[in-house]
Amino acid sequence: MKCRHFGECGSCTLYGLEYPDQLEKKELRVRELLAPFFGGEVEVFPSPESHYRARAEFRIWHEGKRCDYAMGNRSKDGSVVIEECPKVIRPIEERMGPLLEAVNASEVLSHKLFGVEFLSATTGECLITMLYHRTLDEAWEREAQMLEERLNASVIGRARKQRLVLSRDYVTEILDIDSKKYQYRHYEGGFTQPNPFVNRKMIEWAKARASEVGGGDLLEAYCGLGNFTIPLAERFDKVLATEISKNSIKAAKENCTLNGVENIAFVRLSSEEMTSALRKERSFNRLKGIDIDEYDFRCVLVDPPRAGLDAATRELISTFENILYISCNPETLARDLEHLTQSHEVQKAALFDQFPHTGHMESGIFLRVRS
Repeated sequence: MKCRHFGECGSCTLYGLEYPDQLEKKELRVRELLAPFFGGEVEVFPSPESHYRARAEFRIWHEGKRCDYAMGNRSKDGSVVIEECPKVIRPIEERMGPLLEAVNASEVLSHKLFGVEFLSATTGECLITMLYHRTLDEAWEREAQMLEERLNASVIGRARKQRLVLSRDYVTEILDIDSKKYQYRHYEGGFTQPNPFVNRKMIEWAKARASEVGGGDLLEAYCGLGNFTIPLAERFDKVLATEISKNSIKAAKENCTLNGVENIAFVRLSSEEMTSALRKERSFNRLKGIDIDEYDFRCVLVDPPRAGLDAATRELISTFENILYISCNPETLARDLEHLTQSHEVQKAALFDQFPHTGHMESGIFLRVRS
């Protein structure tokens, strides 16, 4: 990826390496961390080198009457004004310039604007959230509506205790997974996988591992908006999927309906609550109508935050025959594997490069109980 801001902008940290060298460096690190637990091949799934990120957040830098996009600088002690960001997917890139032109031509749109967030999809849909240090009024709403038409995008205004949705607050992503199309509503403010191209490869890899389980039921923790849940559901009889975020559960249920999937129960539970429910330590009204005893769980899928799994969840999933672990932090994955490999053996491992030009790594591990 060629970017005139490499070395100044703090968003990219591996700017000094060509992409194949970056990938090799990451693969070596993952192999090193997995070495105590796995000696087989690590499948590597690269990303496009540019135009791969479907989410982006920019500061707005005011110089006199002019506004520009800005990012934190590499030394993390200030900001750098940017004229381009080749990381973002085309629907965002195509709107960045026209949006800035409109902001600079309008005192109403520019006044106390301090940030812009983009959420897009490979379908071309784009959602733009404009962040303000002032109350938004009817004048702003009128100009923002014209901006929606000009950019062919949905616009949201946010200020303190204020959120104005002019048309809609989501984009619809369509992913082709194993020659089948899946629709997802990605909502403003909700968690979505940032790299749709690598996300598709992650789902396909997880689906292939699910095929090796041989049926039964699936338990999933940290299910989000159903990113993995919905495609994997066809490999199982029933699925119980849990997530702490109320908004994510709402989106997951909508996505389930969009895709015509009927064998998933989405329940708002934290991983700790899920563990407590399965151990029958306490009952939850949110599980009303769901009989956990009716499930024949043959596999558990976890996709935790960077902190990894808590001790109770590690203990719980150790009781499952098959474990699918998607990790955004190989350091905490290695820590968790110290416990999990006491009862299970790593069968497959993968590296998914969701974040080119940074040191971040996404990994996948498939474990099966030792015979």
